[in-house]
Amino acid sequence: MPSSPLVSILLPVHQAETTLPVTIRSLERQTFTDWGCVIVDDGSTDGSGEYARRLAAHDSRFEVVHQPHRGVVEALNAGIVRCRGAYVARIDADDVMHRDRLRLQVEHLETHLDLAGVGSHVRLFPRDALRDGLRAYERWLNGIDSAERVRREMFVESPVAHPTWLVRRDLLASYAYRDAGWPEDYDLLLRMNADGRRFGIVPRRLVSWREHPGRLTHRGDAYRIERFPRLKAAFLARGLLAHTKRYVLWGYGHTGRALRRALLAHERAPSRIVEVHPGRIGQRIHGAPVIPPAHLADHRREPIVVSVAGAGPRSEVRRALFEMGFVELRDFVCAA
Repeated sequence: MPSSPLVSILLPVHQAETTLPVTIRSLERQTFTDWGCVIVDDGSTDGSGEYARRLAAHDSRFEVVHQPHRGVVEALNAGIVRCRGAYVARIDADDVMHRDRLRLQVEHLETHLDLAGVGSHVRLFPRDALRDGLRAYERWLNGIDSAERVRREMFVESPVAHPTWLVRRDLLASYAYRDAGWPEDYDLLLRMNADGRRFGIVPRRLVSWREHPGRLTHRGDAYRIERFPRLKAAFLARGLLAHTKRYVLWGYGHTGRALRRALLAHERAPSRIVEVHPGRIGQRIHGAPVIPPAHLADHRREPIVVSVAGAGPRSEVRRALFEMGFVELRDFVCAA
């Protein structure tokens, strides 16, 4: 591998012999050529490790790190240590890069010096495997087109798909990944965000993101659905709710209930709950009175957490709050 490529591609591998060659071909066809790749073989017992060894023996751009199976967090951190480029590009062993991915992302970071990193839009595949929920998630991700949109959507879901990241190496090394019992990529993005680090987006589909039942996000404990409210609550308690134990909760559907429970672990409880359903207004939920949106004008001192599922309903809530003079990220945050 070149001693100091501009971009180091960080590629963790575990049991990926059927998909890894396609991923590698997408690296080899990049129009941007100043790159090296660190492959971390995380204890594979199929042909992945041998394939990586043969590749590195014939192409000096590739370096292989072999380790016993320790999981993706340790694999990523072991790879970061070996990355020499000014930028680190993430890709997984079952995904595919567009040929212009590195060129466009490097150009973006080099002209936006205020950004910690940059992602891109994605194309989920194979298309016939996508359920309605995944198609909606893809539409949501691909609607995020700027650093400001990334910040606004930070607590809805992870707004930058991990395999699309291009991050400044020194910054990535200073944070590193950690196993906190929830998704390591979302955790890292929220830690950077909490410190004022900003991520941008190249609004093009530069990574094809493979959907299959064996994906880590489907089988790993850290990615179970109940871990996400806990993660969001931990960062909300240190961010928007750092100086208050009371907040207004807008929405008490499934997502609102889960987030309320998660925030209770941080001694944050809603003082009021906003609902639009006329049958709930005037009632109390766990001691908090249920109020209509119009009454929020009387409660401006408490931050508002909007926990409403669906991009359309969230847009309506945002519009209503803007019209009442509330400022997103200062007075309220959307956290579906």
